[in-house]
Amino acid sequence: MRRGRLFRTIQVKLIIIYVLLILIAMQLIGVYFISTMKTSLTDSFTSSLNEQTNMLTVFVEDTLTRGAAGNEATEKEISAELNSLLSSLFNISEADIQILDANGKVLATSDQAQQSIVGRKNTTLTVFRALQGISNIEEDIIDEDNVRKKVIARPAYEYGGNVEPRKVVGAVYIVASMKDLYETVNRINRIFVSGMLIALGLTGVLGVLLAHTITTPIKGLTRQVSAVADGQFDKQVPVYGDDEIGQLSEAFNHMTVRLQEALSANEEEKEKLASILANMSDGVIAADENGTVIVTNRRAREMLDVKEGTGRPLAALLGMPEDKVNELQTGVQHSTLLRKEMENSEEEWLLRVTFTPIHRRGKTTSGTIAVLQDVTEQEKLERSRREFVANVSHELRTPLTTIKSYVEALDDGALEDKSLAGRFVGVIRGESERMIRLVTDLLHLSRLDSNQAPLRRKAVGVREMLEEVSDRFSFQMRQKSIGSSVLIEDGIENVWLDRDQIDQVLDNLMSNAIKYTMDGGHIEIAARKPDASSMAISVKDNGMGIPQRDISRIFDRFFRVDKARSRNMGGTGLGLSIAREIIKAHGGAIELESEWNEGTTVTFTLPTVHEGGEAV
Repeated sequence: MRRGRLFRTIQVKLIIIYVLLILIAMQLIGVYFISTMKTSLTDSFTSSLNEQTNMLTVFVEDTLTRGAAGNEATEKEISAELNSLLSSLFNISEADIQILDANGKVLATSDQAQQSIVGRKNTTLTVFRALQGISNIEEDIIDEDNVRKKVIARPAYEYGGNVEPRKVVGAVYIVASMKDLYETVNRINRIFVSGMLIALGLTGVLGVLLAHTITTPIKGLTRQVSAVADGQFDKQVPVYGDDEIGQLSEAFNHMTVRLQEALSANEEEKEKLASILANMSDGVIAADENGTVIVTNRRAREMLDVKEGTGRPLAALLGMPEDKVNELQTGVQHSTLLRKEMENSEEEWLLRVTFTPIHRRGKTTSGTIAVLQDVTEQEKLERSRREFVANVSHELRTPLTTIKSYVEALDDGALEDKSLAGRFVGVIRGESERMIRLVTDLLHLSRLDSNQAPLRRKAVGVREMLEEVSDRFSFQMRQKSIGSSVLIEDGIENVWLDRDQIDQVLDNLMSNAIKYTMDGGHIEIAARKPDASSMAISVKDNGMGIPQRDISRIFDRFFRVDKARSRNMGGTGLGLSIAREIIKAHGGAIELESEWNEGTTVTFTLPTVHEGGEAV
């Protein structure tokens, strides 16, 4: 019984598995290794023996061909020569080499103890087959002493003969012992068996140690499970590593901690809920089944501008009719917009209120959660998008309508009147150019918005840049008798910026200044350094100016102070928006100061950067 229980333990099973795996692996490796080694040694032995046999056959062919006359003195000389050849050059260890003539008579032998066989006839089958001209005769034999030997016989042909087939003048017969080869294989076998026994012994010892490292944590875990079942949560299972058993121990310890934490879960969950609600960016209000507020977070009180909301009816706290709240709680639509007036401002605070009912398990609704989200900026963006689409549609619709009407007039017969047709074509051309300018500005603005207009900064001389701007508009200014001046503060020389884009800003500011400055006015372009890290460039005119109510929207897209007049002057309403985006891309800011009928000053400030593009 005890022995049966022993073999059912994990420790013994692991040891047996390890030993069997090593035994099977070593057997497979040994069979493959020894078989491969034996084949390799045998092939090497046979190849070496064949090479020497082939070399010896060449010498024998030459010698026997020279003695083909057959007189007795010559045969003795040949026999002596062959014996000398065998003793000096082809003395193969533990090999019997015989050289035979065409009749099978032994002419020479390498075995000094068997010199008596010289002159006798070798009647073995391999010699007979070799004398018949059969090449590559090889066989393995086992002699009476149980020694395995390799037998090779090669025919010796008449040397230098031109007649095919060549005449057989003799043979080479070699019997080589393979005793050393098989002794080497046996030594390898013994070494491998010894290594396998040592490996099995070490495997058994290591298996005991490894099984002990596995079973010890399992036993400890079993004891701790029994302790937890008895209600003891203060003990921890020791973790011995990062393996599966270690992970199991960590999981069990975690489970023990979780069970212990469950004893005080209600209080902790309440604290967690209070912390989450206090730090949420959205407002949260919870009400019971009677509609009385039981929980509000700080953000909800800020949005509703109340100090305390608990205990009040949900409808009263939100400032909504009770029937509207009930409809949102039970209807298909669970959200609505709530407008709140902002203090010290004409703008509204727009809140989205979403109602979610709380259900008891197996019972009816037990309360309501109201989530308040500030969607003021979202609505502003949506309104701006709608206005932008409407403005673009209006700006394109006006010239398209004009073009359509003039084209129809030309089609109705005005084309025959050259003077009238020319004027109509001029109007169409002007409206087309206006649409091209509008689309070009929109594309430029889109590239700036999506950061697809990278800055190409380079060193630019400020004085040169401002004077060139003044020169570019000198013709327009002369037409309106407008004077100009360029003022550069001392110390301002070069600055790193995108010259093309800044020129576009200056051209837009100069164009606006010329448009809205009366004849005989004056425009001033100035550059100064408000501090060591920035430079300010301003364009100042003494034109009609801008009303105070419009200054806050002057940089909005498609905004015009005098829409009719601006459109007649060729403006698209996007110039100042593009200028603002270019200055923002440079890391600067742009602002406008103006008084009605006194003039306007537009100033943009750029950070001073060095060649690498970083601010000084």
